[in-house]
Amino acid sequence: MAALGWLTPRRRSATARSVLAGEASAEAARKSTQEVAGTTEVPQFPVHGDDRAAAFFDLDNTVMQGAALFHFGRGLYKRKFFETRDLAKFAWQQAWFRLAGVEDPEHMQEARDSALSIVRGHRVAELQSIGEEIYDEYMAERIWPGTRALAQAHLDAGQKVWLVTAAPVEIATVIARRLGLTGALGTVAESVDGVYTGKLVGEPLHGPAKAEAVRALAAAEGLDLGRCAAYSDSHNDIPMLSLVGHPYAINPDSKLRKHARRLDWRLRDYRTGRKAAKVGIPAAAGVGAVAGGTAAAIALHRRRR
Repeated sequence: MAALGWLTPRRRSATARSVLAGEASAEAARKSTQEVAGTTEVPQFPVHGDDRAAAFFDLDNTVMQGAALFHFGRGLYKRKFFETRDLAKFAWQQAWFRLAGVEDPEHMQEARDSALSIVRGHRVAELQSIGEEIYDEYMAERIWPGTRALAQAHLDAGQKVWLVTAAPVEIATVIARRLGLTGALGTVAESVDGVYTGKLVGEPLHGPAKAEAVRALAAAEGLDLGRCAAYSDSHNDIPMLSLVGHPYAINPDSKLRKHARRLDWRLRDYRTGRKAAKVGIPAAAGVGAVAGGTAAAIALHRRRR
């Protein structure tokens, strides 16, 4: 387990469980990567060759449309892990998430509790294997091309790129690997001898816990957070976004949009042209790969209409 001495002074308070969840996620993320061995001018970013910079991307509705945990639940239902009545609950929560575009704490907590009870007694390796299949079935076609291009810009600059999500770290790691990213910070479920106990290590990686995970990973990797970037759609991730020198609001909810505008954070919206206009996307992305990805996303949207 990561030592508390890793942590630099915090800008906002975090509970002991948040710290524990963050450090556990950072440790799991590093272990998994070791095992897998507009009109206004925008300065060029990211800076090529800056090995003390990295990028941290929220997953749900930032990198991928909808919530990874709900898609995972659909895949588990298909494999007879639970009953039809549970699937109906997953479907309702996912529909609400897609329509509202924001995270409902009660819905998310119910989904996490359901997932923990479902996987209790199953082997970690089994869920990792199933996660690969579920990615192909439900998630691959829901990746936002524009956000994927932003991540690729960091990779092309020689920087590491991490997903940061409340989804289980095993599933988050599958998604990160399939996208060609460095790794993932996710919620760590307790396991004994490779079998899930149905408990969490700390708490879900949500809100302040995400910031703690990023802080712990940055300390372990020797990163300068002031030179790092973070991307999210949710106001719940303001602690993480506030931690870095280059915060981005991607497909932002209303609270994050207001906060980002007040602090002059960069904004990107890949949902529809009308919504993108509302948040004032700059005409120039500042990086060729990002501009190309944005154009590809617009072209794809037009073909689908």
